[in-house]
Amino acid sequence: MTPESLAAETDTGTRPDLAPESAPGTPSRGRNALRRLARHWGLVLSVAVFTLALLWAIVPGVFTSFDPIAIDNGSKLLPPSADHWFGTDLLGRDLYARTVYGARASLLGASMAVAVAVVVGSVLGAVAGWFGGGTDSVVMRLIDVVLSIPGFLLAITIVVLYTASVGGAGLVPAAIAVGLTSAATFARLIRSEVLKVRASNYVEAAITSGATTATILRRHIVPNSLAPTVSLIAVQLGIAIIWIASLSFLGLGAQPPDPEWGLLVSDGRKYIATRGWLTLYPALTIVAVVLATNHISRHLAKRSTR
Repeated sequence: MTPESLAAETDTGTRPDLAPESAPGTPSRGRNALRRLARHWGLVLSVAVFTLALLWAIVPGVFTSFDPIAIDNGSKLLPPSADHWFGTDLLGRDLYARTVYGARASLLGASMAVAVAVVVGSVLGAVAGWFGGGTDSVVMRLIDVVLSIPGFLLAITIVVLYTASVGGAGLVPAAIAVGLTSAATFARLIRSEVLKVRASNYVEAAITSGATTATILRRHIVPNSLAPTVSLIAVQLGIAIIWIASLSFLGLGAQPPDPEWGLLVSDGRKYIATRGWLTLYPALTIVAVVLATNHISRHLAKRSTR
């Protein structure tokens, strides 16, 4: 062994920059993962809260054994305890069970509203951005009018008009009203993205190859314009949860005896001074889920801008 090779081996063994990397799965990797989780603890907590609410909506029977509709006259207005975590309401129904089962109506209504908003907004934005000219002017002026009206007030108006003409308020009309109100926001975003995608090479190639307008919009324009809407969908989901709950609070959304978070708050408002748990726990649930969706949307927006 030459002196040069011996010196190289000595340096490799003593110099930290030449030391062999730690094997996968070593404690250092685990510590790095924990550090990353600690840096993003807010995101982890938000995902956990939203996942819990989603599981409530999908498999509520796993989280409670009480029937959310069954009346128990011997357990009326009991305070929170080991048996009834959130207490009971005027009819003796377990409030925790009604909150768990209420996640289905709240999240389903909010998801329907966002789906309507995405579909209607995508169609309007794609048509305005693709055709331009007079079509763009008419569509955008219509969107400006919708955005000039307070969104929740417009949703109330749509539900009231539907109830007066067709009759019967419910979760589905409330979700459609919220979705139509929110569609203008998606239309503006989709239009701006369509204008960018329209000038791309692959769209010009599709036009040159003789593809129809409907085909280009369906295969190229709309799919490539939806990516920036991911963070907006999370934001609108939180807004839709609040609006659906507010419509139910006013009697324009979900109807008794079905549990829904806004309806639970409405049921307990008469006893807010003496039995505050009837409104406190459903209201805190709404706040926690909405804050979680907002935090997730901010994280998605940051990642999309990188």
